[in-house]
Amino acid sequence: MDEKFSSLESLYKRLLPALKSKQKELHQNHMIYITIEDIWNYLKNTKWNRGVNLTLFDMVDDILNTKNEYIDEYVIERRKRGIPNE
Repeated sequence: MDEKFSSLESLYKRLLPALKSKQKELHQNHMIYITIEDIWNYLKNTKWNRGVNLTLFDMVDDILNTKNEYIDEYVIERRKRGIPNE
């Protein structure tokens, strides 16, 4: 079954359980400064911006299996540059 989302907000809400799970993993690895929005923005801006026909399964897989170091580097670099979350 293909699930269609009418807005980024509805997609975000659907992905929230996976995003929370990833945040918990990051916090357990002492990256307590990383927020759910940081994870969302990292994937939205780096992985999914070029994606075509992404499925919910693919997106959840990306959330849960992206290396923590990639998200950490993204967050640290954005904060160094003073770039706010979208």
